[in-house]
Amino acid sequence: MRHIPNILSCIRIALVFVFVYFFVKQSYLACLIIYVSAFATDVLDGFLARRFNWISNFGKLVDPLADKLMLLTALACLVAVRKFPIYLLAVIVIKELLMIIGGYILLKKKKVTVYADIWGKAATALFVASVTLTLVNLAFGGFIPSWILTVLFVLAIAVSLMSMFHYAYMGGFIGRKYREHNAYEDRSGK
Repeated sequence: MRHIPNILSCIRIALVFVFVYFFVKQSYLACLIIYVSAFATDVLDGFLARRFNWISNFGKLVDPLADKLMLLTALACLVAVRKFPIYLLAVIVIKELLMIIGGYILLKKKKVTVYADIWGKAATALFVASVTLTLVNLAFGGFIPSWILTVLFVLAIAVSLMSMFHYAYMGGFIGRKYREHNAYEDRSGK
């Protein structure tokens, strides 16, 4: 039973490939269902891991990897159909790479696993809303005004960048020196 969160994360990674397949086929309703399902499994595996203490080092690695793969894949697909600008995708890719490098440095030097805080969760929620509504538009003929999608994407990117700077500050990469004991050690996520 304790492996259920990890199994759900692995299913999310597999769904990335299914998402691309249906996107190439222009089956946007299927993409919408897959994307929302992936988000639901993310919420479920996080709940199960915390509720039953089914937290593992593998889960700490694979869960955020699955999230990042699905988000970046969905954004890349939206770039392909001109629903998201490529330069903003580049910003998100660079931000994610910096976060991975920073997290790796903290893990190796301080033996600290970085967890998702309020900024990261807010950014995730905004991206999920942005991508979901864009897929709704693709699937159902574009009834959501494009300015709403633009505002959501801009907010998602702004909060995402804010989260990166917050993690960098908390990790000691900018601002104050990193402390031996901080919130990352006490609440390490899945």
